[in-house]
Amino acid sequence: MTENPYPSEWLRGVLGLAVLRVIADGPTYGYAIALALADQGFGEIKGGTLYPLLGRFEESGDVSAEWREGDGGPGRKYYRLTESGRRLLHDRGRMWHGFARHMSGFLTTMPTERIER
Repeated sequence: MTENPYPSEWLRGVLGLAVLRVIADGPTYGYAIALALADQGFGEIKGGTLYPLLGRFEESGDVSAEWREGDGGPGRKYYRLTESGRRLLHDRGRMWHGFARHMSGFLTTMPTERIER
């Protein structure tokens, strides 16, 4: 897995939305979610961060989970978006687009003074 190129506080703010987006592609398990996020440039997401988030989504009813037998290995817990989770992803996705536009506009109005290093 790759190292996260962004400040960790940025990742904390968007990780839930990114996880929901990965699960929207179909039922999947934790390690596969972490790999998908790494492939999308989020860097390495550790289990100590990912699994509590998945647990909160499960408790809130935004994802459902089921254990499936492994192919010659241990079973895996698969996560699937519920209708509530799909609405959350849609609503938060729209909010994110508005926030990103706002932040981009705000940053383009920054003073052009030279910053000394």
